Amino acid sequence: MPLIRPSVDADLDAITRIYGHHVLHGTGTFETTPPTAQDMASRRADVLSKGLPWLVIEENGQVLGFAYGNWFKPRPAYRFSVEDSIYMAPQSAGKGWGRALLAELMAAFERAGARKVMAVIGDSGNAGSIGVHKALGFERVGIVQSCGWKFDRWLDIVLMQKSLGPGDTTPPTDTESRQ
Repeated sequence: MPLIRPSVDADLDAITRIYGHHVLHGTGTFETTPPTAQDMASRRADVLSKGLPWLVIEENGQVLGFAYGNWFKPRPAYRFSVEDSIYMAPQSAGKGWGRALLAELMAAFERAGARKVMAVIGDSGNAGSIGVHKALGFERVGIVQSCGWKFDRWLDIVLMQKSLGPGDTTPPTDTESRQ
C-alpha cells in the first residue's frame, strides 16, 4: 500500500505534472491552461498557511496523487466548511488509492475543525470522482448545469457534501473556530 503523507516542497514538480495532465485532458477541473510549478507552490502555501492539509500519496518515492482543501468561502459564517480537491496520476486511477487519500483528507479536515466538506466536481459524467466521494459517504445535493465551457462543450458541476464529527447536530464550541 502506498504511503499517504503531508506534501513537501520536493513534491511540487509531480503535483504540477499530475494537475497539468487533468487540465489538458480532463474535465474535473475547469482550468484550461496548466499552472506552473510556481503557481502550484503559491496555491499550496496558501492552503498550508490556513492550517489546512495538502497531502500526497506515494509509492517507492513516486507521487501518485494529491489532495487538499480550502475554506469553502471567506465569510466568517462559513468557517467550519471546506471544499476538497483530489487528483490522481493517470496510471494510479481505479486502484482504490484515491479513496484512501480522500479518507485521510477527511480525517485531517476534522482535526482542523471542519464540520462540512463540499465537493464541487467538474463534469456530471466524472464517474471516478463522483464514485470515490459517494464511497466515502458524500451525498449528492445538486447539479449546476452547463456552467463551464471546455473541450468545445458545456459541462455541469456536481455538488456533493459530507458532515464531519458532530456535523450540524450541535453548535460549535469556542475552541472550534478557525484563525
